[in-house]
Amino acid sequence: MLTAGPAKKVTIHLNADTVSQQDFLSREVLALLFQHGVAGATVTRPEAGFGSHHRMHSAGGGIDADRHMPIQIEFIETQAKIERFLPLLEKLLTDGLIEAHDTTVLKAAFAEGHGNR
Repeated sequence: MLTAGPAKKVTIHLNADTVSQQDFLSREVLALLFQHGVAGATVTRPEAGFGSHHRMHSAGGGIDADRHMPIQIEFIETQAKIERFLPLLEKLLTDGLIEAHDTTVLKAAFAEGHGNR
């Protein structure tokens, strides 16, 4: 469980249709984060975007509609916990980008019956 104090915000950029050895890469990344006890993670699917290939993708239609759309997986965790599974995450990510920023958790509150189980 996260507590107030220094932490890292990690964002993983990848394509929704990228596959790994067993599943879509995004699902494998989420499974890895869950397995290693990350406090929580969010997948964000944008309306449009492009990557290093400079080809525009849009959910609103067009030639590449819903194909190869970029997605982001974000989570906040302590640096110590991230360091324990980062080599596995880096090995798993065969296409994409991982970035991390220092952040500060001001408050982490969980309603009764919710939170990490």
